[in-house]
Amino acid sequence: MNIRFKLLLFLFLSAGLSLSLYGQEKTPPPMPPQATEFYTPVPPKITPGAENNLPPSDAIVLFDGSSLNSFVSARDGSSPAEWIIENGELVVTPGKGDIQSKMAFGDAQYHIEWSAPTEIKGEGQGRGNSGFFLMGLYEVQILDSYESKTYTNGQAGSIYKQFPPLVNPLRAPGEWNYYDIIFKAPRFDKNGVLTSPATVTVLINGVLVQNHVILRGPTEYIGIPNYKAHAEALPIKLQDHSNPVRFRNIWVRPL
Repeated sequence: MNIRFKLLLFLFLSAGLSLSLYGQEKTPPPMPPQATEFYTPVPPKITPGAENNLPPSDAIVLFDGSSLNSFVSARDGSSPAEWIIENGELVVTPGKGDIQSKMAFGDAQYHIEWSAPTEIKGEGQGRGNSGFFLMGLYEVQILDSYESKTYTNGQAGSIYKQFPPLVNPLRAPGEWNYYDIIFKAPRFDKNGVLTSPATVTVLINGVLVQNHVILRGPTEYIGIPNYKAHAEALPIKLQDHSNPVRFRNIWVRPL
């Protein structure tokens, strides 16, 4: 028997042995359904609002139509907010400046309702303009872009100058628009280096317009967004853009 034949025979027998052993492998026993079930932790029970837009029992209500006690002027972070309340609605008072919450927030679910002025003035960014700033830095645009034309990453529901809304589900001026926002704050390491960017999901009137977008940095009117390290929680801000936009029913659920 020559060496070549011996080698072929060895390979053949080895392959057969491998196949035999493979065929002898036993199928693992079936997994019982209980193996993938767990019972703790139990989600805390809360009471939803009587209507879907109303705050649930674990929400922090920032504005319910009664007072501006939860807000201060954004100019110095301490002076009283100078916007007015009419018929239980918070109205931007042009020239009085932005306002911000007294409380600071990081990861959170937000609900805010707004209405553009019925008296149509201006066009584009000059028409029914305000803004909701997450952490005072990341703007979800508020604008009467129901029919008015403007740059798409600056219309209502955009992450200003970064992401246009997927669709335009706005209601007409004078009617109420509902924003529901899920925000995850950015993370920085001890040296101030970004380790995880901010993300935002936005629904307008129940319609998804921002699908877990990854923010490029704080809102910039001119230039490219660029992250700079900041606190884990900061106040939200509402913008005075010289238009009497109205707000109601503002609440937050820290996550």
